[in-house]
Amino acid sequence: MKVNSVATALLDAVFPQYCLLCQLRSQSPLPLCADCFTRLQGNDRACERCALPLAATAGGLCSQCSEQLPAIDRVIAPLVYEPHLALLISRWKFQREPRLTRLLAALWQAWVTPPTDRDLLLPVPLHWRRLLWRGFNQAALLGLEIRARQPQLASLPLRTDILRRRRATPPQASLSARQRASNLAAAFQVRGDLGGLRIALIDDVMTTGATAEAIATVLKGAGAADVQLWCLARTPAPGS
Repeated sequence: MKVNSVATALLDAVFPQYCLLCQLRSQSPLPLCADCFTRLQGNDRACERCALPLAATAGGLCSQCSEQLPAIDRVIAPLVYEPHLALLISRWKFQREPRLTRLLAALWQAWVTPPTDRDLLLPVPLHWRRLLWRGFNQAALLGLEIRARQPQLASLPLRTDILRRRRATPPQASLSARQRASNLAAAFQVRGDLGGLRIALIDDVMTTGATAEAIATVLKGAGAADVQLWCLARTPAPGS
């Protein structure tokens, strides 16, 4: 432990990291200082099914899941999608900085003890045009880094050839919940038989859940027994 501390101090002296939020020295191997880390909002009280942030006095299922359970069996989203985290994710995805994958996986690791009952990790796929523009699939990078940081996940296969996005869809962020569901109809295709497999989907942020719902539906149609979504953050309900 002492050797690691000395090595970290030497690296910081030679190649200092600066916090992406406040621009001060982060005093760590990652570009986020301790003060800004505390500004991130944990998703501590959330729907047990879809991880929607709930009021402090609420618990159990959200109203939507109470009315109709989604195809997705569980969502693990340790953070609330708020402006500080949004800035980090925006730089990662839209300014195309794959180096930030280490930081975001470290944030996930800080809040989550991952289930050990999964058989397969599947990153949410990008359409080939978006993949070509961005240069990387952020979900695949995040899944690889999460697996590398968690010894209990080391032998879990991560596959990018099973789930395919077969048609391009407009960006989800600009659409309503109903438009998102329609936008994703028949957008995903599964290759192969998933008979009885327990799957963890990997993505960055869950908004309305339309993407996760569409994918979980096709995965279960191909025989998957249980589908979870592992992501960084969940957006609050509109107006909350």
